[in-house]
Amino acid sequence: MSANADPDAKFARYAWLRALERTAAIDREPTVTLPVLVDRWVDRSGEAPALLSAHGDLSYRGLAERARRYARWGLSQRLQPGDVVALLMANCPDYVAAWLGLTRLGATVALLNTHLGGEGLVHCIRIVAPRCVIAGAEFAAALTLVGDRLPEIPRWVCGVESPSGCASLDAALAVVSDEGVSDAERALPAIDATALYIYTSGTTGLPKAAKVSHYRLMQWSHWFAGMLDVRASDRMYNCLPLYHSVGGVVAIGATLVGGGSVVIRERFSASSFWRDVAETECTLFQYIGELCRYLTNAPHRPEETAHRLRIACGNGLRPEIWQLFQSRFKIPRILEYYASTEGNFSLYNVEGEPGAIGRIPPFLAARLPVALVRFDVEREAPQRNAEGFCEHCLADEVGEAIGLIPELAQRGGRFEGYADAAASQRKVLHDVFTTGDAWYRTGDLMRRDARGFFYFVDRVGDTYRWKGENVSTHEVLSVLVTIAGVSDGVVYGVTVPGTDGRAGMAALIVGADFSLESFHAAVHARLPSYARPVFLRLLTAIEATGTFKPKKQQLLQAGFDPRVVTEPLYVDDGRVGHYRRIDAELFLALTEGRLRL
Repeated sequence: MSANADPDAKFARYAWLRALERTAAIDREPTVTLPVLVDRWVDRSGEAPALLSAHGDLSYRGLAERARRYARWGLSQRLQPGDVVALLMANCPDYVAAWLGLTRLGATVALLNTHLGGEGLVHCIRIVAPRCVIAGAEFAAALTLVGDRLPEIPRWVCGVESPSGCASLDAALAVVSDEGVSDAERALPAIDATALYIYTSGTTGLPKAAKVSHYRLMQWSHWFAGMLDVRASDRMYNCLPLYHSVGGVVAIGATLVGGGSVVIRERFSASSFWRDVAETECTLFQYIGELCRYLTNAPHRPEETAHRLRIACGNGLRPEIWQLFQSRFKIPRILEYYASTEGNFSLYNVEGEPGAIGRIPPFLAARLPVALVRFDVEREAPQRNAEGFCEHCLADEVGEAIGLIPELAQRGGRFEGYADAAASQRKVLHDVFTTGDAWYRTGDLMRRDARGFFYFVDRVGDTYRWKGENVSTHEVLSVLVTIAGVSDGVVYGVTVPGTDGRAGMAALIVGADFSLESFHAAVHARLPSYARPVFLRLLTAIEATGTFKPKKQQLLQAGFDPRVVTEPLYVDDGRVGHYRRIDAELFLALTEGRLRL
């Protein structure tokens, strides 16, 4: 390659080669998992910082020792390979130490969404049937509130005096050693064993627990370490939830396998973000698109270009703010990618093409079989031709993205599924291009241009994304109809100019006892922030199809425009703390981005 070659093309080529080289080591050493790798870093550079946070810092030695305590505690509880421990804890170094230590024993750790409570929390715990639940101090009350629904599951709480019915994890950890668990005490887990359950809403229904094997953890970690060229001198800024695959595995694992350090923050703050990134001397930043939008909309700050970032890596960066985000904040390189927790393939935009989610280079096309198939919007399923097979999309034609599921002997590209076997089967498409083949359904609509770049278009089905989370319309509606005065309704997502994803909208049939004030209080008490309806439309009837399905498309098209909708329309205005009637002036403020949601 000449010295004058395109730097983006050069970076892309070497990024792919580094990723391939690093992941090749997994099959050469199939007993090496992330806990083993952390122990290796202790031998090489034990005092180097591993995890940095407001809760305290851990060196590689400190992380290994803390993880070993969790492993020793697991042995004292007689945890066996395959047993599940549910983890409900805020972002902190101990979160990482807990799942590293317990997975060393062969246990599976279920990473519970910390926004959940009540029925949602009970559901997510029950579907993985854990031996016990570990909760941080902030979530002791939420766990205690549902304790009578889970009487058979022991509850351990750390950081506070244990509530009634819970045991003190701090006390238990204090009396076990930080000596490593020997192979004689417990054999290393198989690389194919399930290490984590990470919850995803998928495309329909309640959250599902996706299986993530040790192999998958290693693949994610090494692949991204190669893509980012992680070095011991790197620091990753991570303000994403550790219960997500991006914040909890990719940002953590990719940095640790490269010997770097991770700055963990409990939550994202637009006002302090750039000062924090600069002061902690971070060189890498893991984002989701919503964060980039918040930063772009924030007032200018002197410190916003005083950072040492060399790469921002993430997904969901909207095309319309990509170049503004990169130029305003002087980000040298953006690595946008597409992936899902349970998906069997990923796409990477290593060339920095604004708006694209990835591209598969020709030399990897055979290794990463991905297809876009024509999609029947009415049936919400891929189209079939006269022979019964699916058809490939043409350039720039929108279709559902699918990934080939290989033979069982092949680990790469395998679909590991969910705790619920029936849910796993629904994600597999059979007899796609030939009789007997099987492909993983992403539930995502995309298009691919003539150069091979993929672009995300929309989600299939009822689930939409808002504030970086998947929101199930079925789950939200099941809560809304329990609120006084609500008899029926339809929930869907609507596009709001200047925002990422789609904001929730509920078209409801209500009675005389319906109160906007009471409804507002109820949804804020019963639903996570990202799942609360932003817009309301009050109906007298819901038009349905012949099969009694609501005609949602008409509602979607009308949106929250008072010029089109004759029924009462409302928006949840955070500035005043209640729903406000949408008139022409308020509608204009929403469409011009002057009212932040």
